[in-house]
Amino acid sequence: MKRLLILFIYLFGTAAWGADIESVLHLKTPGNPAESYSLSWKESGKNRWRLMSDEVDGVDISVRKRDDRYLFSVAAKRQIHFNLQNYLKTGMDYEQSDFLMPGLWYKKNVRSSDNSPKLGEGDSWSFREDRLSTPLTGVYDRSGGKTLTILRTDRHRTDAIALPGEGEMILSGHSDLGSLGFGRDAQGVYLQFGYPYVETPKTYLRKLTLAPASLTFLTMEKGQKLSLGYEIKEDRADNFSDFVRSTWEYSYDSLKPEPLKSTLPTDEVKQILSRFYTQSYIGDHELKGFSGIHILTDKAEKRPIFEVGFIGRVLLNAFNALEYGVSTDNDELEEIARSVFDSYLEHGFDGNGFIREYVDYEHGESSEERSIRRQSEGVYAALLYLQYEKNHGRFYPEWEERLTALLDNFVSLQRDDGSFPRKFSSDKTIIDESGGSSASAVLSLVMAYRYFDDDRYLTSAQQAASYLADVIVENADYFSSTLDANSVDKEASFYTATAFYYLALVSEGEQRERYTDLAEKANYFVMSWYYTWDVPFAKGQMLGDVGFKTRGWGNVSVENNHVDVFIFGYLDVLRWLSDTRDSPRLRDFAAVIESSMKSQLLPREGHMVNIAKVGYHPEVVQHTNWDYGHFGKGFYNDLFAPGWVVPSLWEMLSDDRARAFLSDN
Repeated sequence: MKRLLILFIYLFGTAAWGADIESVLHLKTPGNPAESYSLSWKESGKNRWRLMSDEVDGVDISVRKRDDRYLFSVAAKRQIHFNLQNYLKTGMDYEQSDFLMPGLWYKKNVRSSDNSPKLGEGDSWSFREDRLSTPLTGVYDRSGGKTLTILRTDRHRTDAIALPGEGEMILSGHSDLGSLGFGRDAQGVYLQFGYPYVETPKTYLRKLTLAPASLTFLTMEKGQKLSLGYEIKEDRADNFSDFVRSTWEYSYDSLKPEPLKSTLPTDEVKQILSRFYTQSYIGDHELKGFSGIHILTDKAEKRPIFEVGFIGRVLLNAFNALEYGVSTDNDELEEIARSVFDSYLEHGFDGNGFIREYVDYEHGESSEERSIRRQSEGVYAALLYLQYEKNHGRFYPEWEERLTALLDNFVSLQRDDGSFPRKFSSDKTIIDESGGSSASAVLSLVMAYRYFDDDRYLTSAQQAASYLADVIVENADYFSSTLDANSVDKEASFYTATAFYYLALVSEGEQRERYTDLAEKANYFVMSWYYTWDVPFAKGQMLGDVGFKTRGWGNVSVENNHVDVFIFGYLDVLRWLSDTRDSPRLRDFAAVIESSMKSQLLPREGHMVNIAKVGYHPEVVQHTNWDYGHFGKGFYNDLFAPGWVVPSLWEMLSDDRARAFLSDN
C-alpha cells in the first residue's frame, strides 16, 4: 500500500503541476503600455509542454520536466521586450497558510511597520530575487502539514539597471534576476515565479517607503534563446520551525555555497581592523571612546558621539583594543582602552545605576531612554574586561559594585512571564513593552552568574529562557531585537539561539539537552537570513566591480533590506551545534560565513572599497534595489557605523569567548 501511495503521488505530481501552473506573458513596445497574454500549457511529449496563445507569434516558450526540475526555454522569433510570470496553484487555504521567503518574509509579516512588506499592505506579494537570502518562495499548510517550495536553480551572473525604478521598465541590458512570490486568488494560495522580475503590489524602495509596483522587460533579439530553471518541491513539516529547518537544509544542499579562497590571514585582518581604534579614539571629554556611529563613508570623520551597545559598542571595542594591545605590546592601544573603561566607571552610569547608553558631546545631548539590549551589551563587555583583568591579577571592586547594581536593576525589570521590556527610562518607566529583546539579557545574566557566583542571575536567565521558549521559539516569532526596526529580524533569532547556547554551557543532563534543542530550533531561523548564493550586480555598481560575493552575509530585517556582517561569536554556536547535533552543514556554512566576511570589503591600502580610512569596515551594504537613504544597489549608504562592525568581525576571529569565560569561573 505504501508503494502504491508513493506511486500515486509521483504520477499525480508528474501530471498535475503543468496543469496547475498558469502563465502570463507580458510584451512591451517602447513608449506604450505592455500587452498581457494568458498562455495555455499544451503537452508536446512526456513531461514536455509548449506555452501557447493564438494572440502571440513573436516568441516560442517550452517547458521540460525532469524529476522536480522545470526548464523553461524562451526563443525569440523577432525582437521582443518580454516578461513571463507563472502562478502555481497549491490548493491550500490562504488563512491556514504561512509563507517563507528567506530573509524577507516569515509567516505573514504581521509584525512589520506600515509601509513595509507585510500582510496589511497586501495579501499577494512578489519580490526580485536578490532581496532573498535564498531565491526561494514557499508555503506551509498549518491544517495538514504540507509544504511547497519553488527554488530558482540558475546561476546568477549579471544584472542590469532598470529606470526609473518603478512601473514598466525595459532593462538596460541582460539581467539574470527574476522574481518569486505568493498570493491569494479564488482557488486559494498560489506561488509565483517568473522572469525578469516583477514587484507587486508595491516596490520597497527604502526603509518604510513603498513605491508603485514594478514590471521589467528583457530585450531579446531575433534568434536569441535563453533558459530558466526552477525546482518545485513538495514535502511535509510538523510546524513552521520544522519547515524553516528543512527548507534551509534543502537550499544549502541544492546551492552548495563554498568558502571564498582569497581571504587574508586572521592576524593580518586584526592588524588592519586595529587601525580603527587609534584613528577613531576621542579622549578630550569626561567619557572617552571611539567615533564609530553616524559618520560618513567618504570622510570617516571624528564625532564625539558614544553609544555603549547596538551600533556603537564602545566598551567592547575598548576590550578588544586592550586584549590586542597587550598581546602585541602596543602601549598606545592599551592606554586608549584603559582610559575608556576608567571614564565609564567614573562618568558612565546614571543616578539610577544604568549605563548612559548614548552620549552626544557634539550637540550636548544625552539620551534618557534605556534599552535591555544596549544595557546587556555593556554588561557583556564589562564582564569580559573584569575577567581578563582578574586572570592577570588585577581586581576592580568599584566596577563590580556598578555591575551588580545594574544587574539588580535587570532583575527588578523582569516581568512575571520572564521577559524584559524592550525600552524604558532611567526611573524604570516602561517605554516599549515588547519582549522581543529579552534574549540579549540572558547572555549577561549567565556571565554574571558565573563571575559573581550568584544564583539569582542564573534564575533570572532561566526565567527569561522560559519566555523565549514559550513565546518566541514555540510560536516561531523572532521579532523586535534590532532597535531601529520593529519587525521580524535576524538579531532576534540570533540572540535567542545564543542565549540557549550560554545556558546549555552552564547546565547538565536533561536541562542541557532542552536548551540545546531550543538553540537548534532557533538556529535555523538565524541561518535563513544568511545568503546561500551570490547576487549579481550591473557594471558600474561598485560592489560588483570589486567582485563582492554575498554568500555568507546576512540580511538585516524585514524593514531593513540590506546585508551586513552581524556575526560576533555566532560561529562558535554553529560549530557547537554541528558537533552536538551531528550537522556538518552548520560547520561548513560557518566556514563560508567567515571566509566571505573576513576581508572582501575590509578597507586597506590598495583596496579601500570607497571607504575613507583603513580598518573602517562598511556597514550598510546595499545589495538589492533598496537604499537606506542614499545611492542604492551596489553601494553603501553614506552614513555608517563601524563602531559595531569592527567588534563583530573581531569576535568572529577570536577564540570561543563564551566557553572560555564560563569555564574560567
